[in-house]
Amino acid sequence: MQEKDFITYEYQIKTVKAKDQTRVMDMSEAFGWEVTGTTPTMVDGVTISLKRDRKIKHKQELVKLERQAEETYSAINKLKSAKTLMASVFSYIFGCIAVLLLGGGMSMCMLIENDVPAFVGGIILGVVGIVLCSVNYVIYKKIEEKKTMQVLPLIDDNEEKLANILAKGNDLLSADLI
Repeated sequence: MQEKDFITYEYQIKTVKAKDQTRVMDMSEAFGWEVTGTTPTMVDGVTISLKRDRKIKHKQELVKLERQAEETYSAINKLKSAKTLMASVFSYIFGCIAVLLLGGGMSMCMLIENDVPAFVGGIILGVVGIVLCSVNYVIYKKIEEKKTMQVLPLIDDNEEKLANILAKGNDLLSADLI
């Protein structure tokens, strides 16, 4: 009778954004995971099904490196979102103030009747609101550019750290094959 090789697997399911699908799949493969399938989710996401041999050599080291890689990847994503966060917050607040000035000017012009100084003041206030609304995007871009210049070296350092972690994981896997 012929003896069969029986392999037990551990399974994992990850749901990620569609833009991160390839990167997560590459990261998982560097730690011995094999992609068994992908399924799109309802809103801009993908569910990735993975499996790995339970008796893979250097499993503890691979799990440790996998955690480090996931933490580093999470840090990279946080840094990328930090590029626009402060600019967006400022832009929303500044835009609300500008629109309130514009609305206040319109109200002064329309609600106060037979008062020329209020009418002129309303027009001036409305023009100031329009100018502030127009400058909002320019200010947003300047703040975003400044923050991007601050965060870009940190992102590059973390990308390099992630590449080194993935290389270590891949080296451990290839050490099994030799």
